[in-house]
Amino acid sequence: MADAPGSLSSFARVAAAIVRKDAAIEMRGRELVYTTLFFAVACVLVFSFGLVEQGRAPRGVSAGILWIAIAFSGTLALGRTFDRERTSATLPVLLLAPADRPAVYVGKLAGIVALMLTVEVAVVPLVSLFFGAPFWQAPFHFAGLLLTGTVGFAAVGTLFAAMLVGTRGRDVLLPILLYPITVPVIIAGVRGTAAVLEGADALPMARAWLAMLGFFDVVFVTLALWTFESAVTE
Repeated sequence: MADAPGSLSSFARVAAAIVRKDAAIEMRGRELVYTTLFFAVACVLVFSFGLVEQGRAPRGVSAGILWIAIAFSGTLALGRTFDRERTSATLPVLLLAPADRPAVYVGKLAGIVALMLTVEVAVVPLVSLFFGAPFWQAPFHFAGLLLTGTVGFAAVGTLFAAMLVGTRGRDVLLPILLYPITVPVIIAGVRGTAAVLEGADALPMARAWLAMLGFFDVVFVTLALWTFESAVTE
């Protein structure tokens, strides 16, 4: 017997199906991964050529550059993902299906987070190499900051990108709406990462920023789940 819409198992099944769909499409062409990765790498290279002199980078810039690359490449990933949904007209079909619409949001959010984390796996060693940043001296703190910061950024971005999917000028409107809301996430990510780089004495501060990012995640995801249906149907 099929689970009724609204049940937890139905919610999880819909979200997982959307993740599998997006992953299968991406695995066939890998266009989105390559485009986002190229943009992030280009961003890091531009900053390295502009800031690194005689093999040394200014103190404290690596955390900011890492999160700039994450934010810019994440914005590109959000725009391209939902542009693909608009071109293939799959998002309206998903919204018309007899399924929980918040589950559609969770599935799209999980796909965006997975894509951003994949790009970060390549970008973090690059920033560490060019700017001499020992990110891995506190690996669990750093990984927690990356994960919670990525979820917070993607939570807001997924909602706005879905809301703007049929709007003219969506490529311009998305960053205009996204960045003011996600500034606290980016600041917390930068400050927490900078604390990780300062060594063991600054780890309590890193944990404080990590807790703040966790709080932002809970608030942003809760609000997005609450408003997603009305945002995409208006």
